[in-house]
Amino acid sequence: MLILLEGTGGPEGWPVPGCPCASCGRLAPGHRRPASVLIDGRVRLPAPAAYGEVPGRPPRPGEHVPGGYAIRRTSDGCEVTGPDGGRLLYAVGPAAGCPEPDDGTPFDVVLMDLPGRPERLGALRRRGRITSTTRIIAVHLDHGALSEAELARRLGFWGAAAVPDGTVVDTAGPAAADTEGPGREETGSRAAGTHAAGTEAAPRPRRTLLLGGSRSGKSEEAELRLAAEPEVTYVATGPSGGDDPAWLARVRAHRERRPAHWRTVETTDLEAVLSGDPGTFLIDGIGTWLAAVFDECAAWPDGARGDDHRAALGLVAQRCDALVAAWRGTRARVVAVSDEVGLGVIPATPAGRLFRDALGRLNQALARESEDVALVVAGRVVPLPL
Repeated sequence: MLILLEGTGGPEGWPVPGCPCASCGRLAPGHRRPASVLIDGRVRLPAPAAYGEVPGRPPRPGEHVPGGYAIRRTSDGCEVTGPDGGRLLYAVGPAAGCPEPDDGTPFDVVLMDLPGRPERLGALRRRGRITSTTRIIAVHLDHGALSEAELARRLGFWGAAAVPDGTVVDTAGPAAADTEGPGREETGSRAAGTHAAGTEAAPRPRRTLLLGGSRSGKSEEAELRLAAEPEVTYVATGPSGGDDPAWLARVRAHRERRPAHWRTVETTDLEAVLSGDPGTFLIDGIGTWLAAVFDECAAWPDGARGDDHRAALGLVAQRCDALVAAWRGTRARVVAVSDEVGLGVIPATPAGRLFRDALGRLNQALARESEDVALVVAGRVVPLPL
């Protein structure tokens, strides 16, 4: 099947006419037209808002269209099979149709409104409906994306791409070049289009360290990077919260943000996590882990004196060295979140100064053994290259 992406924008396109937001203000009018998809010049896919259904008419699984095309509407989206056996998933708008697909056959091409729901990719990968040969293209794009460059950055984490309006995609081969050649203010969509065409993507970093201050967005960035993975273990190193309403609300907000298929483990034994079987892990975070280690070793200044305190600090240093060694030797893919503590005023208490210095040293040691390190400030990500 030849799939013509006449438009890749949201219902009003991108920029949205008359919208004063920064995302829309960066782009020229008509940058991305409202989503419109034409298959083989004969079959137009349903409208994004309601999959083209007549109001009040329920979806009809197995519905056929002329020429041997078949359309199924499931909770995954609108599934199209062409006369040549090509398979397309058009997944925009709310879930509708059958609660589960009934065949599990992988798709050749997936068109999806990704920026707000990348976890859907992880669920499809878990079920084998997306494989390494499936081309994933973001559509229904609008000012939910901050910019084309930021969109391309996020899609890169998810194994997806954005292409310009007018792109033709063949379910039997790589995406064709832009057939209309519209201008682009930024290069993100063209670069992503090259990815969609089957060029080899850059290898994923095995160890990523994300630093940031309080409420900087570092945890959200970590979750975003792994959102489309089929299997993720979230490693929570902080306390359960006890009966502290504020802490419990914070923990609940983190849980509700994460994809439902992720597994959660609460532990401070990060050495065992990193030294175990390969997998994908999100560790949140290193700062709460170090605070727990100080507790376990009775290393706070008011917990010991003289030689006892020096011995306790030695135990903390050993634990930090063991963590760095496990980080260096891990076979897993891991994204870890840690607090950047060196930008504020000097803490007023001995305990605060001790913790700041220890965490700063640990962050440096982990960063030296990481392929990717970034600082998150006010939700903006600043890469920290060597």
